[in-house]
Amino acid sequence: MAQTFRHPEIIEIARRDGRVTVDGLAQHFGVTLQTIRRDLTELAEAGKLDRVHGGAVLPSGTSNIGYEERRGLNHAGKIDIARACAALLPNDCSIFLNIGTTTEAVAAQLLGHENILVVTNNMNVANILAANPACQVNVTGGTLRRADGGLVGAITTDVIQQFKFDYAVIGCSALDKDGDLLDFDIREVGVSRSIIRQSRQVILVADHTKLQRNAPARITTLGDLDCFVTDRPISAELRAACVDWDTDVVIASTEF
Repeated sequence: MAQTFRHPEIIEIARRDGRVTVDGLAQHFGVTLQTIRRDLTELAEAGKLDRVHGGAVLPSGTSNIGYEERRGLNHAGKIDIARACAALLPNDCSIFLNIGTTTEAVAAQLLGHENILVVTNNMNVANILAANPACQVNVTGGTLRRADGGLVGAITTDVIQQFKFDYAVIGCSALDKDGDLLDFDIREVGVSRSIIRQSRQVILVADHTKLQRNAPARITTLGDLDCFVTDRPISAELRAACVDWDTDVVIASTEF
């Protein structure tokens, strides 16, 4: 396969799995390790991947990847996470769902829940849950972020402070190896912190690709949350930290 045809597929595999390995790509394409190393170097030089030991990951930076691209990234893993998260949420409760493609997947899994009140700053979540007649949907208002249907800013925070939620389900743009939740938009960071303060139990839903990314703004740490639902096992160090923090970790995928 010509190099120009390999590059788009390499990027697509990285988007699906969060990273690519030299050995795995060499086997996939039936070419030498040196050929793949050259491909990854060229993709890194073009800013499309970041080289790491043994392979490459999607690039980090100070801006998030596009919404449609995020929707397609590890779609199956997000569904696994959403199902596991929805199983933790009972009927007859109040829930906050914030901005993110994984929280949108959770919303879809709540269509069978009864007598729930959902508050959200995510227009996509509101549209999904409109199909559940047993769900009262409240939208916070705020400044519309047209790129992904998110609502942020002071108005959003003010509305959140009028509630005390039984559960909050939140996402993040990146999860540092020390357990810090990170984001790109400082306005969204303020909203997320307000959600955490106003919730009795907080569940983070984040797939494994978030552990391979970086973002500049810190929201909080896993130690301030009650549960972390993800799709692949986390490092032994982070798992031990979660035990110390009394933060439950749920691995949603049946493959592990």
